[in-house]
Amino acid sequence: MTIQNFEELVIWQEARKLCKQVYAFFKNNKDYGFKDQIQRAAVSIMNNIAEGFDRSKSSKDNKQFLSFLNIAYGSCGEVKSMLYIAQDLNYLSMQESEQLRIDCISISAKIKGLIITLKENNGKNNRTNNLTI
Repeated sequence: MTIQNFEELVIWQEARKLCKQVYAFFKNNKDYGFKDQIQRAAVSIMNNIAEGFDRSKSSKDNKQFLSFLNIAYGSCGEVKSMLYIAQDLNYLSMQESEQLRIDCISISAKIKGLIITLKENNGKNNRTNNLTI
């Protein structure tokens, strides 16, 4: 099956789910600086996947998509790091923090896998509109 839209990407779907969970866990948190930072980082994961995919649709290669995927990968690491702080400050229980970190690890692995696949296919009709799952 050929992927036509970013919404079809499993990594985008999982990033959206993570983002929703982050917003839910921190909706009543009064540490507004922390809350804003972790929410922005979570949004950054899904938005960079989407923006990179859509930008690459009009391109002859995946350079832009790779760049955006690298940003999403970094944002995922940022969320994971902040989850340790959330646990240390008792904003989340150890179990809540660990589950969200596991989700981050899964998303990071999938982003990295897609980065590797796109790099390996460089020069082999590698436009994202030919990406298949």
